[in-house]
Amino acid sequence: MVKILLTNDDGIDAVGLRELEAGLEGLGELTVVAPDREQSASSHALTLQRPLRIEERGPHHFAVDGTPTDCVFLGINQIMRRSRPDLVISGINRGGNLGDDLTYSGTVAAAFEGTLLGIPSLAVSLEIEREHHFATAARVAKQVAARVLETGMPADTLLNVNVPDLVFTALKGVRITRQGKRTYSDEVRENVDPRGRRYYWIGGAVLPDDAAEGTDSAAVRAGFVSITPVHLDLTNYRVMDELEGWGPIL
Repeated sequence: MVKILLTNDDGIDAVGLRELEAGLEGLGELTVVAPDREQSASSHALTLQRPLRIEERGPHHFAVDGTPTDCVFLGINQIMRRSRPDLVISGINRGGNLGDDLTYSGTVAAAFEGTLLGIPSLAVSLEIEREHHFATAARVAKQVAARVLETGMPADTLLNVNVPDLVFTALKGVRITRQGKRTYSDEVRENVDPRGRRYYWIGGAVLPDDAAEGTDSAAVRAGFVSITPVHLDLTNYRVMDELEGWGPIL
C-alpha cells in the first residue's frame, strides 16, 4: 500500500491539515507528523540545540515539539523508518506561499526536507480570501499527489502548489508557473510590556505587485491553480561567468 507522510507549519490541530487528510482518503495509508503548535515562517530550521519530543495523538498521528523540518526528518527516519513514505505532502497552509514567501515558509521547507531525504514531496497552500475553501485545495492536492505517485518526480525537485480560494468548480484550471515576487511592508511595531520592557512585532502587510505573466502570483490571481517546480540547487548559474570575470580575488 502507498504510504504518505502529512505535515504542515500551522500545527497538528489546524483545519487545513484535517481537510487535507480527509481529502486524501483512499489514496494510501496516511501518517500525520506535525508541529504541536504553529510554526509559520520557520523556514528550513532544524532543531539541534535541544531534544525533541514526539507525542502520539492517535493511530498514525504524532505531534512534535519542533519545526516542520523536524517533523519530516523524524517522520521519515524514526516514526516511519521501517517503511519509508512514498510521498510527503505539506499543508494545507492557511495562506498562499507565493514568490518570496518560499524563503520563509515552513510549509515549503517541509517539502524541501522530504526532497532532500529522497522522497517525492509537495507543498500545498490556499491563498486565503474570505471563504477559506480548504476542501478545494484538498481535492487539488489529491489529484496532484495521484499524478506524482503515477509518474514520479524529477530528481531534487519539489512541487509548490497554490490554490485560489474558490469552490472547486470555479477553478479555471492549472498553470505550471515560475516563482514570482511577493513584497511585504517593512513595518515593525514597537510597544512596551507591563514591566516596562520594549517588544517588537515584525511582519507587515502584502504590498501590491505586478504579478508578471507566468508567475505563481499571476496564475492564482486569475483563478488558476499554480504548480511551481522548485529545485534544491540554488546556484545562480547565469552569474557564474560574471563572477569569474572579476579576476583574482586572493
